[in-house]
Amino acid sequence: MASYLHALRRRRHRKRPAARHVPLGDQRVAVIGLGRFGYSLAGELMRRGWEVLGIDTDAALVQKYSETLTHAVVADCTDPEALAQLGVGEFTRVVVGIGTDIESSLLINSNLLEVGVPNIWSKAISRQHGQILRRLGVHHVVLPEYDMGERVAHLVTGQMLDFIEFDSDYALAKTIAPSVVRGIPLGESRIRSNYGVTVVGIKRMGEDFTHATAETVVEKGDVIIVTGRTAAVETFSALG
Repeated sequence: MASYLHALRRRRHRKRPAARHVPLGDQRVAVIGLGRFGYSLAGELMRRGWEVLGIDTDAALVQKYSETLTHAVVADCTDPEALAQLGVGEFTRVVVGIGTDIESSLLINSNLLEVGVPNIWSKAISRQHGQILRRLGVHHVVLPEYDMGERVAHLVTGQMLDFIEFDSDYALAKTIAPSVVRGIPLGESRIRSNYGVTVVGIKRMGEDFTHATAETVVEKGDVIIVTGRTAAVETFSALG
């Protein structure tokens, strides 16, 4: 196992690639592993109107969920040929819900990185597992005890970089500043009255987060923290 991990690390020795921007019109997600986490996420994505390709090696699970997912197939994604036949490399978003079989998890993620999937979310069962995935170059590592399927669904389907729902209808999100708030002081942008959210923090490239004030002028590429009703936060973050 040690030599196997070493070989995988060497395969990903180059600089970790950043997750790339995905067009809002692309609403397809492949979910590999239909266990409790994978299906929870897949089901939430389906409820949001997304197309989901569910993949698992367990024929019984695939049969169970075949009526509720857009597509459900039996395949072993540790095999690059299986990924190629299913066209998974053409997806811009792939979620790996396999955690307990660490070797399979690492092989699948490595295969996805090799074919150039631009945004990969992968489940980890421990911080050590997550650390290895990050070293491989996986863009988003999910520890289920901290990031449940519903929360991750917000990140997968939108432009949010992070999302926390404090109550059933109030949330905070970290997102790239949309064009509607750029170039003028926040106090003049009427964000709260027009969109129902409040910008509470801002981070410019190369700087730390700081409080946003009425005089703050947001620039292209800034990361902002917004709060408000969940639906308003989701709508605002999707403006782009």
